[in-house]
Amino acid sequence: MMIDWEERWQSHQTGWDLGAASPPLTAYADQIFLEKRHFRVLMPGCGNGYEAIHLLQNGFSDITMLDIAPSAIAHLEQRLSQTELNWQAKLKLVCTDFFHVEGVFDLILEQTFFCALDPEQRPDYVRKMSDLLAPGGKLAGVLFNRTFEGGPPFGGDTEEYRRLFDPYFELKTLETCYNSAAPRAGSEVFFIFEKKGS
Repeated sequence: MMIDWEERWQSHQTGWDLGAASPPLTAYADQIFLEKRHFRVLMPGCGNGYEAIHLLQNGFSDITMLDIAPSAIAHLEQRLSQTELNWQAKLKLVCTDFFHVEGVFDLILEQTFFCALDPEQRPDYVRKMSDLLAPGGKLAGVLFNRTFEGGPPFGGDTEEYRRLFDPYFELKTLETCYNSAAPRAGSEVFFIFEKKGS
């Protein structure tokens, strides 16, 4: 199933947008900041990228925000330009298909990107994430622990995620998310997966 994400942005069909940074992601970034602020960070499907501003404000200095929709990147660039942050030296905005991305990252943050992909692409997602991570690199964030009528978003459950990620990742954390944004309370799991063979 091919979805025209740019068309959705143009027609303001952005129901996934929280209007603020995701609390589980910002809490995790805050926890790792002191030792990991020089991590190379990637956030695919960044959308409005509220997390970008939080990361910059908290000292992260090598951030790549990625989206396939030009409007998403344009909106984020406009928002960043309205801040007093010296973001150009610390953050890259990339408009491309995730599966075409090249590079090496220490941390990839997941927030409503996995659930936007056709479920048939999930094995490709897992392999690509592993390929993009440096030895010891981590994929962290939130996944839905529920089903949906149709999609996107496409749901899932923890057993599916264990089966899917286990060949490539060591599952460090996979548990009910205690600090989800209100609209998603009770329907998310927080996870930290470390690349195997590190």
